[in-house]
Amino acid sequence: TLEATADAAHPTRMDPELPASSPAMSTAGGTDGAPERRLVFAFYLTGHGFGHATRAIEVVRHLIAAGHEVHVSTAVPEFVFTAELRSPGLHVRKVLLDCGAVQSDPLTVDPLASLEKYHQTAVVPRESILRTEAEWLRSVKADLVVSDVVPVVCRAAADAGIRSVCIGNFSWDSIYAEYIMAAGYPHRSIVWQIAEDYSNCETLLRLPGYCPMPAFRDVTDVPLVVRGLRKSRSEVRKDLGIAESTKVVIFNFGGQPAGWKLKQEWLPDGWICLVCGASDSQEVPPNFIKLEKDTYTPDVMAASDCMLGKIGYGTASEALAYKLPFVFVRRDYFNEEPFLRNLLEHHQSSIEMIRRDFLAGHWKPYLLRALTLQPSYDGPTNGGQVAARILQDIAVGKKCASDKFNGARRLQDAIVLGYQLQRTPGKDVGIPDWYSLNGTEIGAHPIIENTEKIKTAESCCEDFEILHGDLQGLTDTMAFLKSLSGLTGNELKDSEVQSRERTAASVLFDWEREIYVARAPGRLDVMGGIADYSGSLVLQMPLREACHVAVQRNHPSKQKLWKHVQARQLENTGVVPVVQIVSFGSELSNRAPTFDMDLSDFMDGDKPISYEKAREFFCQDPSQKWAAYVSGTILILMTELGVQFTDSMSILVSSAVPEGKGVSSSASVEVATMSAIAAAYGLNVTPRDLALLCQKV
Repeated sequence: TLEATADAAHPTRMDPELPASSPAMSTAGGTDGAPERRLVFAFYLTGHGFGHATRAIEVVRHLIAAGHEVHVSTAVPEFVFTAELRSPGLHVRKVLLDCGAVQSDPLTVDPLASLEKYHQTAVVPRESILRTEAEWLRSVKADLVVSDVVPVVCRAAADAGIRSVCIGNFSWDSIYAEYIMAAGYPHRSIVWQIAEDYSNCETLLRLPGYCPMPAFRDVTDVPLVVRGLRKSRSEVRKDLGIAESTKVVIFNFGGQPAGWKLKQEWLPDGWICLVCGASDSQEVPPNFIKLEKDTYTPDVMAASDCMLGKIGYGTASEALAYKLPFVFVRRDYFNEEPFLRNLLEHHQSSIEMIRRDFLAGHWKPYLLRALTLQPSYDGPTNGGQVAARILQDIAVGKKCASDKFNGARRLQDAIVLGYQLQRTPGKDVGIPDWYSLNGTEIGAHPIIENTEKIKTAESCCEDFEILHGDLQGLTDTMAFLKSLSGLTGNELKDSEVQSRERTAASVLFDWEREIYVARAPGRLDVMGGIADYSGSLVLQMPLREACHVAVQRNHPSKQKLWKHVQARQLENTGVVPVVQIVSFGSELSNRAPTFDMDLSDFMDGDKPISYEKAREFFCQDPSQKWAAYVSGTILILMTELGVQFTDSMSILVSSAVPEGKGVSSSASVEVATMSAIAAAYGLNVTPRDLALLCQKV
């Protein structure tokens, strides 16, 4: 890992006009006595999003400042670069060599359309692309090819006899692997071809918040690439006519407001919302301000109190750099998001807004909560300068220091990618807990401690009195109760970062009232498999791995509510029965750690809603579809057994059964949940009936 100089640890004011002779860094060969010369860099940029362009601009800025020539090849509009950099050393060439991801809206990717478009863009004309780009690279006499992160140009550079380097926090082989599984796309060769193209690259300059990228043989970590500030907070607010004391949220969804009709009452009283990328025709309420299309976003971010948007590299890196609290809404099929989200959460910089609350305008509790965050990122943000220095050294033949654990890292990356390519369609992508995101700095923290440390049942349950039931000597149940008792004090060491799921779980239960715990193991098909649905004979063996569910019922007036649930009730219907669920282990996959709903959402007049409507309800937010396996048990009991639920429910789920591996992880969740609910409400459901009801779930 390259270490940044202390005086460059934080972004500072930068002049957008950099003359070619600017001495920001030494020119090629200037440090080892070799003759100095003007280098030519061919910088290829994916058209996936403006975040790639903004970070590329920072690298290009330093290369040009050192007196070099940069040819940028991209489908991104030329003005994005020329508005930032005006220099005879910059040349922008319009070309489309990949398509990124095809989005149906700012929060949703169409996996099948993305794969089909990539096939038409880069696979069908592949031979022509390779021939054309190799000829062009020779014509401009490129010394080095830089790719962020267009696959085919790495092969084209090799064909032209020119070295290449990639820079990024993800690569398209890992992204498209997920799309293939989601869409059932038959041509997996796309992933292998992309990986093979990347393997022609000499090294990867890896940015913080990175995904698994096994195709790269050599890796060098660089700091955050962040755009510097041009104006102070007071200057920006003065230009916008906003008082220093006014609370400001910047609304940033990548320039795609998607026709959302913004309403005045969505903001807390006295707040102002600055809208990025609004169309000329979009009308906004008086407490919303449309920013000009050429607005320099970093300045506005630094002048705001929090940001509401989607997670991408550009927004995440600049939110970290400027210590701006980030209220984010999850996106579908953006595999890089879990890693960037972990980076933000590690530095206490973000909270999640549930998508249905975002679309319904229930913003206030999230925005007010954002003001209580204390972002802690203090790492270097001069990645543009560091990357430019490395590129310059590689171009003149110097070898840069790379990841010394390269072999082990590539193996880990390959295993993670293998998980993605073999999992069951419809399941969330799993990030194994042994996969470290940033060395030891950011990783998955196990919720339950090693069972070998558990000596006796009494030592695990000292905070609880067991009123009924038997632990049966099960060490995993002891461990679950130990983790449950650890929530009562909610005390963590100063150095430990509190995960969002533990924070939510710590206020889930009333510790003076009964909690009902049930355990259901996973199972292995010895014979018959899913033929049980057709009435065939089967033989199932239970596994050691199991799911534990804890349930507590409370009168609605005494239920401990999360802040956004409380705000929703006060705004809409007053006190009504609710269900609040926490799922442990959500940090290992791209799913939300919590779910909540009013029990009235399951009613259509005086009758339960149909299963079709329930399915539509849970599909509204893909990151929360998992909750159908849990709260779906409530609807089944209402519909099939006529149970009336008038109390609120708190549910905690912790499963060790591997997801998507054919060992009935969903069945274990359903059975444990329904068993715990039945116990809490005194329902007498026979084991056979329980199994049949859970099939309906």
